[in-house]
Amino acid sequence: MKPIRKLAFVINEEKAGARELAAVLMGCARQAGIKLKHTSRFPLPRGYLAGFDACCVIGGDGTLLGVARESVRAQVPIIGVNRGSLGFLTTFSADEARAHFGELLRGGYRIAHRSMLDCSTGPGSHDLALNDVLIKDAVNSRLVRLEVFADGELVTDYYCDGLIFSTPTGSTAYNLSAGGPLIHPGAEVVVMTPICPHTLSNRSIIFRQGTRLKVFNRSPGSRLLVAMDGQRNLKVGVGSPIEITVSRHTLPLAQQPDYSHFAVVRTKLKWSGGAAEAPKSRT
Repeated sequence: MKPIRKLAFVINEEKAGARELAAVLMGCARQAGIKLKHTSRFPLPRGYLAGFDACCVIGGDGTLLGVARESVRAQVPIIGVNRGSLGFLTTFSADEARAHFGELLRGGYRIAHRSMLDCSTGPGSHDLALNDVLIKDAVNSRLVRLEVFADGELVTDYYCDGLIFSTPTGSTAYNLSAGGPLIHPGAEVVVMTPICPHTLSNRSIIFRQGTRLKVFNRSPGSRLLVAMDGQRNLKVGVGSPIEITVSRHTLPLAQQPDYSHFAVVRTKLKWSGGAAEAPKSRT
């Protein structure tokens, strides 16, 4: 990839060690003659990343999710450095960032383009999500009846606590906790997972990328909440359907050249058979 000459930093100073790590990485960038700016304020003002080659986000996955929309608008790659817990999106550890930052600044990285969801709840009310769109009752956790259509065809109706619409990137987040499938981030799909449905059949449904999904509230007197990446809420007009599609925009995410999605899943989720040693080959 091309070398980075202008770099923005977004630092979540509430994360332990984030400020100190930022000082080290910014010092490395200054020595390389790179133009810098930094902030610890959220949300980012519109246009903050315009004209920059990359944005280094130091924090957890939630910090990166808060920067994602601005990254998509400007098509500026995010370098996520983890100072949180799991760190599925912030793919560089603090040690990796310290050891390889100079190399990264010289172009030693690759870009993965992660799909986004576009959600509309009425005229002039829409937003983008990198992980997921959550639909549930706005007041409490009571059951709601939600009717789902795909490209104008009725899929089914759910009597449930809510529905999660997830990107492949978000499949390791709320979708996974609700029993949904793991999906490779390069898959061009969207997965719908019901939350505690009042039925003996509880299965996720995976839709192709171009599917236009509509959700109708069929619970009289119930008002819906639509949460984007667990950070921003959209208002739903009375009788208005919630429309969800895969956005034509993608998030550029910087990764190490040898990045392995399944290695991350194995590490973060402690995902293995637990065998003491590798099985011997059969002859």
